[in-house]
Amino acid sequence: MAILEIRHVSKFFGGLSANSDVSFELEQGMIMGLIGPNGAGKTTLFNCITGYYPPSKGEVVFNGKTMNGLQPDKVCKLGMARTWQKVRPLAKMSVVDNVMVGALCRTNSLKVAREMAMEQVRVVRLEHRTDFLAGGLPIGERKKLEVARVLATQPKLLLLDEVMGGLNPAESEEIIRLILDIRTLGITQMVIEHDMKAIMRISDRIVVLSSGEKLAEGSPDEIVSNPDVVAAYLGSE
Repeated sequence: MAILEIRHVSKFFGGLSANSDVSFELEQGMIMGLIGPNGAGKTTLFNCITGYYPPSKGEVVFNGKTMNGLQPDKVCKLGMARTWQKVRPLAKMSVVDNVMVGALCRTNSLKVAREMAMEQVRVVRLEHRTDFLAGGLPIGERKKLEVARVLATQPKLLLLDEVMGGLNPAESEEIIRLILDIRTLGITQMVIEHDMKAIMRISDRIVVLSSGEKLAEGSPDEIVSNPDVVAAYLGSE
């Protein structure tokens, strides 16, 4: 069953087309990779899906409900949330207080929000940092904190935007393990990532964007052997 349907979505900024007639479906429980060269329109598509931009054309359908026109807070309450390329923790608040901000999407009780936050802090393996100020965390732990805060909103669908960006191999491996752990919780995921080895390891299916259009879709093996995808990444003669 498709939890997310992208139906002929286009996004224009003036005369510039950032996304053009993009369509695909994301099945429940799946990890889908969204890849493409810089400027391919990946983050713009995330913004259209999660309510930060209204699609210029087309339709975003989540759990059978059209999302077009809904603000990000409404989209989040319906069970779809995202991370950002540039992590911005609430630097002067503790790790657990940062995660409580996400939990307060679901409860007005600070006690319950703290319990929910602690659960997600454990999921991302930051329990040793519970009372540490978020501004003092290294980048790898900031990325985990961002994931924990979004998980605290209790999403059905989690969209991760370059969550491994700027990390060293050991830190990236921890994020890969985290993504696979999140899958066991029954949460569907869509992941933008430039690390091709990582995306091949975690993805059930991959969509490739190029110049705002869908270039290819398939299994990791199909994508890595697709000559159009190779040309888009490496250039063609």
